[in-house]
Amino acid sequence: MIWLTAIGCMAVGVVVGVVFASRLNTSPSRVQELESQIRDLKDNHTDYRDSVSDHFSMTAELIQHMTESYKEVYQHLATGAQDLCSSEVANKLLPASSDAVFDPNDNNVESNNLIPPKDYAAKQNPDQKGALSEDFGLDKLQLVSDKDFPAQSSK
Repeated sequence: MIWLTAIGCMAVGVVVGVVFASRLNTSPSRVQELESQIRDLKDNHTDYRDSVSDHFSMTAELIQHMTESYKEVYQHLATGAQDLCSSEVANKLLPASSDAVFDPNDNNVESNNLIPPKDYAAKQNPDQKGALSEDFGLDKLQLVSDKDFPAQSSK
């Protein structure tokens, strides 16, 4: 009877194993199909990255061309202002050099007498503690004893 039960359990186990294995579908053709999908996805990703790189390269070239065109237009306007207006009016309207607009050092601070705010506190002398020092503006602390505050010590 034990042998019959053991053979029956083994048969049921084989059937369950075959059904389970067919559900997993780990056949070589399925593995090759999945590898093919992975290869296709990698190729698509590489093509996408190349496309993005080409897009930004072209964008950089177009912006460079636009900047050069803007400089040429500005130079044309400056030359026209010099030729068609009095020199005083032309100098007020447009600087004579084409790169004057693009010069980062000329920011009209001197002409308006404006001073940009500073991101630090000025010291009166070099030995003075800075505003970011831990003990800036604090006098030496004296120890406080309980006798200075009798009402609080009784609580």
